[in-house]
Amino acid sequence: FSGAAMCNARFPNAGIRMSNSYLSTLICRQAKKYGDRIALKYRDYETESWISVSWNQFAEKVNWVSNALIALGAEVQENIGVFSQNMPECLYTDFGAFGSRIVTIPLYATSSEAQVHYILQDAGIRFLFVGEQYQYDVACRVQNLCKTLKQIIIFDPKVKRSASDTNSIYYSDFLKLGMERKFQAEVDKRTSESGNGDLANILYTSGTTGESKGVMLHHSCYEAAFAAHDGRLTTLGESDVVMNFLPFTHIFERAWSYYCINKGCLLCINLRPQDIQKTIKEIRPTAMCSVPRFWEKVYAGVQEKINETTGLKKSLMLDALKVGKEHNITYLMNGKTPPPLLHMKYKFYEKTIYSLLKKTIGIENGNFFPTAGAAIPRAVEEFVHSVGINMIAGYGLTETTATVSCCWFDSFRIGSVGRVMPNLEIKIGENNEILLRGETITKGYYRKEAMTRQVLTEDGWFHTGDAGYIEDGFLFLTERIKDLFKTSNGKYIAPQAIETKLVVDRYIDQISIIADQRKFVSALIVPEYGQVKKYAEEHHIAYTDMKDLLQKQEILDLFRLRIDTLQQEFAHYEQIKRFTLLPEPFSMDKGELTNTLKIKRPVLMKNYAKEIEKMYEE
Repeated sequence: FSGAAMCNARFPNAGIRMSNSYLSTLICRQAKKYGDRIALKYRDYETESWISVSWNQFAEKVNWVSNALIALGAEVQENIGVFSQNMPECLYTDFGAFGSRIVTIPLYATSSEAQVHYILQDAGIRFLFVGEQYQYDVACRVQNLCKTLKQIIIFDPKVKRSASDTNSIYYSDFLKLGMERKFQAEVDKRTSESGNGDLANILYTSGTTGESKGVMLHHSCYEAAFAAHDGRLTTLGESDVVMNFLPFTHIFERAWSYYCINKGCLLCINLRPQDIQKTIKEIRPTAMCSVPRFWEKVYAGVQEKINETTGLKKSLMLDALKVGKEHNITYLMNGKTPPPLLHMKYKFYEKTIYSLLKKTIGIENGNFFPTAGAAIPRAVEEFVHSVGINMIAGYGLTETTATVSCCWFDSFRIGSVGRVMPNLEIKIGENNEILLRGETITKGYYRKEAMTRQVLTEDGWFHTGDAGYIEDGFLFLTERIKDLFKTSNGKYIAPQAIETKLVVDRYIDQISIIADQRKFVSALIVPEYGQVKKYAEEHHIAYTDMKDLLQKQEILDLFRLRIDTLQQEFAHYEQIKRFTLLPEPFSMDKGELTNTLKIKRPVLMKNYAKEIEKMYEE
């Protein structure tokens, strides 16, 4: 009974839009359309090969999950948790849950015990799906404290269960509960009764300043997002091979992956983020969503290559970047036709230097690459467009089901996050805050009515907390309003603008600006340790360890020079006067970063209180 046959039997009109929620039958309808064509690929790390999953197999697994969840006793609109890194099982569970009108709540694979405990308690989760050993171990410890958690279901069969664990089951055994489809009548009943007013997900924000909030996203949010993207991402389709990179827990990757599945793309699931440089070369994708940090690393690598090169080769590389910028930004971005000679030079570099660069990264087949989640440094954005990589800058929040705005091939501006999506209303409010209204906007925070009222007006306007402006139809972001610092001299500082400018330097890996209620701006800097060691070796600087090296005057002088060069465009009161080089990076383990790698400033202020105070000593 194949996936397609099963869909035909259950939904004879599966190709026709029905009243049930769109996501509840999406995989079933795709199986009917595509059959044995490959839908997903995931990497088997034991054989170092990619395993294919057809649309029929995808639909079959999803149906087993729907049946198995009912067998466990999961009720209509009950919350279940998925605590895992990216695995195909995450998608089987999501869509299986949707088929039975169940709500899925993803947890970041790196979440701490306290974070997991909070979410399970807040959402009243009885059934928790876990990925590998770390997630299982955390879940076991939490289960002893959490009154609600009834059962743990383990994706990875290699996970070693605790000796005292008597009620967890492996995913393969969970699926067996649904294979005979004993609850198919109930699944069909629930699917037929589903609607876009059903809750699909609750996504807990990682929270840089305070308590985590559960953002409620209904099926209507995703349906509206799909419709809006159909009018904007016009080249995405069945022939696209999409690399999954960001965690499914992040709304950017989640909404993007759902949309790619909806468009019939082949989705290749990257299990471990640190392996992306290897897996991207194995897959050679046509599309992949990412955060700016990915492109910052690419830019830094190219700059390092240029610095190491001499003679004609270096001249060609520099000229290629100059020609690309003039051709794609000075002319094409502004709607002008490049002069014939410039166009001819660009085509030459397109077949040589640009082509080699794309092949080296693994994106020579590239269609386009959505990028969001943080500010894109101007130098990085100019570089990417100059070499002909179709990076699509965008802006969105968990509360907006991801995309608020995005650029497109022939419609972009450096520094802009593109044009607002057609289904959204936008207005600029007090303090230049961006306000939004539309069907993709959350209806609120789970069980937090007071917080909901703070961000959603009675007439439906959502307060983003981001400041910006619109120019020629393009949206530009200026700062995160709550992140604005006010110095003791009464001057306002936007830390992100300074951090974004400096983080592109090849000697700087991470940076956090200090300024609030202080006399001047200072910075905590995590250097690129490899680059600093290399500099020390080239300049014969002796040292015992990294802490010792970062205190050497020669290294301090190096950073002073580079910082001063990069911050020339800022007003005097915005410039970094003092800085501290840190021998250890900011980390999630110390609570300094969110699961999406955003800096938790209050935690840094606490962890580095001594270092900060020392910078302000007279």
